Amino acid sequence: MEQEKIVAVADSVTVGELAETLNLPVTTLIGELFKNGIMATINQRLDFETAQIIVEELDLGVELVHKPATEVVHKKHELSDAATTRPPIVAVMGHVDHGKTTLLDAIMDKKTVDGEAGGITQHISAYQAVRKDRPITLLDTPGHEAFAALRQHGAILTDVVVIVVAADDGVKPQTVEAIRFARTANAKIVVAINKIDKESANSQLVKTQLASEHNLNPEEWGGDTIMVEVSAKTGKGVDNLLDTILLVADMEELKADIDTPAEGLVIESHMETGRGSVVGLLVEQGELKVGQYIVAGTTYGKVRTLLDYASKPTKVAGPSTPVTVTGFKELPQFGDTFSAVKTEKDARHEVEINKAEIERNAASTNVTGADMLKMINQKHDTKDLDVIIKTDVKGSLTSVIDSLKLIDTGGEVNLRVVASGVGSITENDIRMAVGSDTIIYGFNVEISSSVKRLAARDKVPVKIYQVIYELLDDARTEMEALLAPDVVETEIGKLTIKGVFRTLKEEVIAGGEVTSGKITPGVLANVFRGEEKLAEVAVTKVQRGPQEAKEVFEGEMCGLSIKTDKKLQLEEGDKIELFSREIVKRTL
Repeated sequence: MEQEKIVAVADSVTVGELAETLNLPVTTLIGELFKNGIMATINQRLDFETAQIIVEELDLGVELVHKPATEVVHKKHELSDAATTRPPIVAVMGHVDHGKTTLLDAIMDKKTVDGEAGGITQHISAYQAVRKDRPITLLDTPGHEAFAALRQHGAILTDVVVIVVAADDGVKPQTVEAIRFARTANAKIVVAINKIDKESANSQLVKTQLASEHNLNPEEWGGDTIMVEVSAKTGKGVDNLLDTILLVADMEELKADIDTPAEGLVIESHMETGRGSVVGLLVEQGELKVGQYIVAGTTYGKVRTLLDYASKPTKVAGPSTPVTVTGFKELPQFGDTFSAVKTEKDARHEVEINKAEIERNAASTNVTGADMLKMINQKHDTKDLDVIIKTDVKGSLTSVIDSLKLIDTGGEVNLRVVASGVGSITENDIRMAVGSDTIIYGFNVEISSSVKRLAARDKVPVKIYQVIYELLDDARTEMEALLAPDVVETEIGKLTIKGVFRTLKEEVIAGGEVTSGKITPGVLANVFRGEEKLAEVAVTKVQRGPQEAKEVFEGEMCGLSIKTDKKLQLEEGDKIELFSREIVKRTL
């Protein structure tokens, strides 16, 4: 047997590029797509799964393998000899409800947890604390599993990850996830064992779990992981934790250049009435100043206002400093790299380069494998749940959409995000949803009374949530409602025909012996002659002797009336198998 030729293609490829790779006339490829119900042009993009399917359909003896798209890596700045010490950037991570935000409150002497919906951090929030005249930048990362994307960026941004573990609860799934993120980002790990003030606290158990299951060995046990016992509630151990962070920072010799164009990462972005785009940035190198032009992804702007973590105006922000700026033309994406440029002309040029790069490596394609499979295999009858997503900030939008995509329906229900954006729900959102059974989900956003009236008039469902997992639960329920129900058949009993008394057009009266289970009226039955199924019928009446009976059990003789939709000629020796049929609603 001839070995298949192996061909590597990237995440997405145009029809023309795939035809060239396969050494095929492009018309052949377009024709095959057309046969499968997809109208495609030479420049139409296909994802990897679609390319695999079409190659299998063409039977070319070619095996496609995945060639990962070039990863966009945040360029590491090469430090000059003039680089100076910078503050450490610390991400506070861990399982939901283990006290990350409360610990930050103790450090910053403020109260934020009461303002968080459900007590769960919904965004990455950035602060700066001062210990022994040295600033420490702190990132509070969300704890719920739906915010994995935010939390991962939180780890990538950082030098030190403080993993908060509750002494009364131990290591949990998001604790493990936080450890993985920290290791992926090559960040130093410090463990804060919180809630030691509780009676049920067991710090030794936490240390044992981390050491035996996750290879984080405490220093006092001869390991290299510093673990600090704290109580965010009473403040005990908080200063020791900050001292530990500074010690780790000194060991790492964290430095940055000041005399270089400012660069860093976008950590939040949203629209505000009267202010326009409001963007949270973390400066990594250089100094960001009011009036500078900055580029982030496919947008740029001139820094109109520059606010520190406490929302106080500042004229300059150096390395490791979180700031909020206004002035971007459009909202940049969460996680975008930003950099300062000299002129608006330079900014526009950088944006064009970035747009061209995104176009070349487009992960979103015109035709997906899901589209292709749907066309090829119509019998699956996939149903669509269309949604519009509006959130308060870009980071939340990323998390909500990513989490919705993870809801598994076994391919029976396809959740389609037909539109999404940052900001309040608008009349345009309602108009887009009219007449298409589209649900509008809002997360931490508002809806005006006029838009609410329009939605009610046009019968467009609008659902607003402050806690992400409640939104996800509702979407899961909506998708479950679209699942085809299961038909469950339960065997009740079997009977062998011993005699046939009367045969009418739609009814047969016969008698027989119950060979297993029981015979009851008002149920369905299958009629068999040998291995052949003759018909599906309904048992309308059962008699034991001259009397009607509700049940006749194994070993007993009975008579029964059978209703059929076609003339049925029963014979002695035929088998009747009674069963109940139940429609069961499915869940995910």
